[in-house]
Amino acid sequence: MTTALTPTLELACDLIGRASVTPLDEGCQALMMQRLERLGFALEPLRIEEVDNFWARRGGAGPVLCFAGHTDVVPTGPLEAWQQAPFNAHVDADGMLRGRGAADMKGSLASMIIAVERFVADHPDHRGAIAFLITSDEEGPALHGTRAVVERLRERGERLDWCIVGEPSSTRLLGDVVKNGRRGSLNGRLTVRGKQGHVAYPHLARNPIHLAAQALADLAAEQWDAGNAFFPPTSFQISNVNSGTGAGNVVPGELQALFNFRFSTESTVEGLQARVEAILDRHGLDWHIDWSLSGLPFLTEPGDLLDAVSASVEAVTGYRPEASTSGGTSDGRFIATLGAQVVELGPVNATIHQVDEHVLASDLDLLTEVYYGTLVRLLA
Repeated sequence: MTTALTPTLELACDLIGRASVTPLDEGCQALMMQRLERLGFALEPLRIEEVDNFWARRGGAGPVLCFAGHTDVVPTGPLEAWQQAPFNAHVDADGMLRGRGAADMKGSLASMIIAVERFVADHPDHRGAIAFLITSDEEGPALHGTRAVVERLRERGERLDWCIVGEPSSTRLLGDVVKNGRRGSLNGRLTVRGKQGHVAYPHLARNPIHLAAQALADLAAEQWDAGNAFFPPTSFQISNVNSGTGAGNVVPGELQALFNFRFSTESTVEGLQARVEAILDRHGLDWHIDWSLSGLPFLTEPGDLLDAVSASVEAVTGYRPEASTSGGTSDGRFIATLGAQVVELGPVNATIHQVDEHVLASDLDLLTEVYYGTLVRLLA
């Protein structure tokens, strides 16, 4: 069956067949580097802590187009829930490529490699440079992967003009959506302190649940900004509230709440923090917050990269993609700090992180064509 597969699908199956659950790579990067080395790429494996990464570059002076992505995948969940073993990649009778990572994002990695192989064969003396930035830590803490590699590139003044991240951006059809930015993500762990006591003697206690309830409601009702032409309004969500000793006759002494901002370029980290703290103070609470910033918002406005990607999608599929900043975070947030234009373009995301993850096999061949067309438009 493998002999009947296209080059993109054959490589995708090889990558999916490696059980590279975060932060494991299981030889995926070695396979990619082997193929890139044959094309004349200078390779730089970068193992940072327990995470495998690599940086590869081919070409000379001029603009640099980087392909970025991750070889790690999320855990499979219960194996018995899968129709077939999750790392036994195969194309079924319906033309679906099935396996963990088919959509997120080994299919994209295969399309990138095959597109670059074709482009170098057709344009061996292309202008500028092609680069790859690959990690095995995107689905995990994201501390020793792209974030760390970007800092090394920054320290040595590495140039990066354009970057395509292979995240599954499409919603219904291949290429119908291109991500040209992402919202920032700011997390808070709120502690509200009261005084523990007996429920029958509330005057001797201070119930942090009662004290915090209105403040949490006010935070949830607050309009943080109105968004802009590229971003929806900033959202605030409480994801967890915990209090109590487990006993029904004890007033708890403390409440903890976890919350998250997905924020646009209309808000700043400092501004959001100050407004949260002002609301808590207004209610006279004894509080403390541990803040954690997952990433700042970034935006790639219409220009060379977005124009080239959009034109390539239209040439291959017949329709123009929608540029969107919706969804969660990606490693693009780290790469954008280098000043590069960044977009995300990959297969349909309907089954990512799910049991029986799959993509339409023919979509990966289309994606290869789109990546190839983008290379031609930018570097031929």
